[in-house]
Amino acid sequence: MKSKALWALLAVFAMLVAACGDGAADETTTTAEEPAATTTEAPMDTTTTTEMMEPELGSAERPIQVLFVPSVDAQVIVSGGEIMKEALEEATGLSFEVNVPTSYAATIEEMCAAPEETMGFIPGFGYVLASQLCGVDVAFKAVRFGYGVYWSQILVPRDSEIDSIEDLDGLTWAIPDLGSTSGYLVPLVQLTDAGVEPAEIVEAGGHPNAALAVYRGDADFATTFFSPPLSEDGWEVGDDPDVPADLIDSCAPNEEGRLFCGEGEEFRVLDARASATTDAPDIIQQLRILEISPSIPNDTLSFGPDFPADLRAQIEQALVDFAAECETDEDCAWNQSIGNQDFYNWTGIEPATDAEYDELRKVVETAGIELGDL
Repeated sequence: MKSKALWALLAVFAMLVAACGDGAADETTTTAEEPAATTTEAPMDTTTTTEMMEPELGSAERPIQVLFVPSVDAQVIVSGGEIMKEALEEATGLSFEVNVPTSYAATIEEMCAAPEETMGFIPGFGYVLASQLCGVDVAFKAVRFGYGVYWSQILVPRDSEIDSIEDLDGLTWAIPDLGSTSGYLVPLVQLTDAGVEPAEIVEAGGHPNAALAVYRGDADFATTFFSPPLSEDGWEVGDDPDVPADLIDSCAPNEEGRLFCGEGEEFRVLDARASATTDAPDIIQQLRILEISPSIPNDTLSFGPDFPADLRAQIEQALVDFAAECETDEDCAWNQSIGNQDFYNWTGIEPATDAEYDELRKVVETAGIELGDL
């Protein structure tokens, strides 16, 4: 009996062991299936990553963004910008896209928002703010008829009794844009230093439009860029910036729209009034220069802070070559683009350094100007 009981116990124990063995086998099977499922999902993740890869900068799918501030007529910038774009594409094999943001501040914001793929033609103050904001870096500055600097000018009606900057107190002021270096920021410091507080500021949308606001009587004075005139006697700092009195009545645009005074085109006007002759061919007879500012470093070509160095080097060389074509050909593509007087009137470019804009930084600091103010 004891023997039978022992065998019965052994049989039950064997059944329990078998049951445990079946469970272990099930668990082993489940574990083996889970990695198989994970292995199946891995290629799907790889495929997704491949599809999300960004196109190469400078390709047709991801062109380099060329930004221009809207200081003159946007259509002029777009058409001239397309000529520059074609020249750059031919020289570098890269793709570019021309954009004209709605304001100076918007141009800076776009450069900071896309630091790897933007290059911008921005004025000195814009550059100072952009470098402070996100590290935008200057490459070139404009040359206009041999000058690497320019000035701001105050325009008033020629028949007005305004004789000094102090006489502008309480009057209506027309400006191109709140972000314009020569059109607003530099003269703002001049007016503040003189204790002048305008009654109203009219944002005209470009330097020619600011001049036209005074011409049409919509403002009492305007501030725009000043570039020295071309004349047989030359012009030096300290000379009268306006047209000589004996030549004023003779001033008129020629067939090409360039503004000359005197017989034989002896005196050529290059300040902002020269860009407004389509709407006001007698603008010299109607507006005079009251005063000009201290010199300002010329506009810049700057790059986003993370722009690839190798692509930047290609573009810089292409621009140097593009401008150099005009040394032997006055009808060069450069003069139909950024060199056109209705565009930015850059007659050339030269390398620029960040240190050249330190004086503007002092003005920005003194005036307490920030991007939000624009």
